[in-house]
Amino acid sequence: MKAIMSRSAGGPETLVLEEVEDPVLAAGQIVVRVKASGVNFPDTLIIEDRYQFKPKRPFSPGAEFSGVVEEIGSGVSSFRPGDRVMGFSRWGAMAEKIAIDASRCVVIPDKMPFDEASVFILTYGTSYYALKNRAALRRGETLLVLGAAGGVGLAAIEIGKAMGACVVAAVSTTEKATVARGHGADRAVIYPTAPFDPSSRQDAVRLLKDACDPDGAHVVCDVVGGEYSEAALRSIAWDGRFLVIGFTAGIPQIPLNLPLLKSCQIVGVFWGPWLDRSADHLSRSAAKLLELYEGGKLRPCISARFPLAEAGDAIAQLAARKVIGKIVVNID
Repeated sequence: MKAIMSRSAGGPETLVLEEVEDPVLAAGQIVVRVKASGVNFPDTLIIEDRYQFKPKRPFSPGAEFSGVVEEIGSGVSSFRPGDRVMGFSRWGAMAEKIAIDASRCVVIPDKMPFDEASVFILTYGTSYYALKNRAALRRGETLLVLGAAGGVGLAAIEIGKAMGACVVAAVSTTEKATVARGHGADRAVIYPTAPFDPSSRQDAVRLLKDACDPDGAHVVCDVVGGEYSEAALRSIAWDGRFLVIGFTAGIPQIPLNLPLLKSCQIVGVFWGPWLDRSADHLSRSAAKLLELYEGGKLRPCISARFPLAEAGDAIAQLAARKVIGKIVVNID
């Protein structure tokens, strides 16, 4: 089979398209012929050995995918050959086939195209876990989403609206603000570009506070980090919940007097290891998310598609933070 492979630590330019052996099926696994693979920020880190998980080389990146079941391992009764599925793999999905634990896959609706399925489970799963399980977002609360035009950000907007929140989208450009509103944001605010000087830092705080009036943000969904985190934390409401999801702008330095003054919580969100703790977590959250999808409340935004041979270019585009929504690598 063909696969994009990482043989040495480095950027997207180090990835190569190769012919490799087909995956070996183990007990409890299925083999999926991959149709499409979603590109995610961890893909930019894992190929440089900067991610929490460091697979043995050579390996293929790609953490989420969609495709068709080809083989069933012993002990698997939940799938059969020909099923259309999506799954979460951490790595290995930028290849024509993948062997994966059956518990990491779910059947997708007949009307769900493979490209949308390939960017669904990790992106929407992360946002749903963040807002439902970690923040306990309540109807009528104000949700502030940083990086709101990215994949997880747009998912957070849609899920937040489905949960009855007032959603404020914080983005870097007018184009991204338009996209965020198109996915349901009640308000959009364009923050200044970091690094901040004292004046632009005050501007960022004021913009976010004004957008979240009158009480401030009850929940902050932060997939950006960097200097934006402190500005958002200063806009949080009393007893608010600040969700730490990602660091596309770098790891923030938070003054710990801020959570004291607001009596707020800083809450970590790490979706993958949460799945490891129960086989039911993925199936239950996916069932709810697919219900919302079929009801028209969730609409994955795909801004670009690349062939498998150009997967490195797709990862490079994401690393440059030029992406609105999601990028898909078409395998088949």
